[in-house]
Amino acid sequence: MAYTHNCSMITVLLSLLVFATFMTTYAAGNFYQNFDITWGDGRAKILDNGQLLTLSLDKASGSGFQSKNEYLFGNIDMQLKLVPGNSVGTVTAYYLSSKGSNWDEIDFEFLGNVSGEPYTLHTNVFCQGKGNREQQFHLWFDPTADFHTYSILWNPQRIVFSVDGTPIREFKNMESKGVAFPKNQPMRIYSSLWNADDWATRGGLVKTDWTNAPFTASYRNFNAETTSFNAWFTQQLDSTSQQRLSEVQKNYMIYNYCTDIKRFPQGLPTECTAS
Repeated sequence: MAYTHNCSMITVLLSLLVFATFMTTYAAGNFYQNFDITWGDGRAKILDNGQLLTLSLDKASGSGFQSKNEYLFGNIDMQLKLVPGNSVGTVTAYYLSSKGSNWDEIDFEFLGNVSGEPYTLHTNVFCQGKGNREQQFHLWFDPTADFHTYSILWNPQRIVFSVDGTPIREFKNMESKGVAFPKNQPMRIYSSLWNADDWATRGGLVKTDWTNAPFTASYRNFNAETTSFNAWFTQQLDSTSQQRLSEVQKNYMIYNYCTDIKRFPQGLPTECTAS
């Protein structure tokens, strides 16, 4: 009996040790374990024992990475420090996406600008290959001076985009009103740094200044909660968060498809007018 009891205790202790090791590794956001560099011919680098990842762009090529895992719902954080200085024409994309012609996607895109001018934070939600749900913001800080946390909460009821814990956009599940919502296709995390000077800055009027290359964006402190019995799976915005969301949209939103009447002469999309 004592032998059996000791074996059981050892098994429990080993299980706890394995679990603790997994949680430590997971929380550390190690890029070697969580991501693959997918393109860029050496322009993307994992540094500091897996704690830092950098993407770079020069005239020949940009670079990118993707997560090893797919996620069906999740609460995902990443800290980014964007391309400093004159970043005209550059786009740093950080997003979730599935595969196929009817893909789902949840986008953060950061559109560079001339030195001293604000970045444009571009957001979008695709479902079954259909997007056209753009909202754009200017940030209330310099995103190139330090790391800031960009988060996507994706559960069956809503998608919430947040910056440093402040919600900036909510896209609710309105399937009951005929609005498609991404809920069936697992998505990977992707990021890329690339040249888009044909459209990114003032509609392509301002071109990339390659004398400033290479351009570099940095990433750290990745974390993903994906176990559905955690609180985020049913999380919604409380009254304080709703107020912060309203303040950000009032003061920092520069484009909202839901108010672009010229773009939708036949009427705004259903999700824009549904309560």
